[in-house]
Amino acid sequence: MNNAMNDKTIDFEKNSDLLKALAHPVRLRMVCGLMSGDGCNVNKIVENLQLPQSTVSQHLSVLRGQGIINYRKEGVKTCYYVTDERVKKLIYVLKGE
Repeated sequence: MNNAMNDKTIDFEKNSDLLKALAHPVRLRMVCGLMSGDGCNVNKIVENLQLPQSTVSQHLSVLRGQGIINYRKEGVKTCYYVTDERVKKLIYVLKGE
């Protein structure tokens, strides 16, 4: 077996989970959208994706669970933004930048 397949510096399980979270088209669109500005609140995401708020919240939960996004409170609003630099690089590659 190739030594690269046994590389202990790569956490294959963790990276696989991260890629699974990004593999859903809605979550991928959400991440791209969040990267295009300084973050976004749930209402704006719901409006842009034209999905129910509960569906958007479930997808945000998956992304937060993988550490891909985080949030900050702005008054009564919650603003989400992409925090994982690896994910940002992946999105740039997918966009061809």
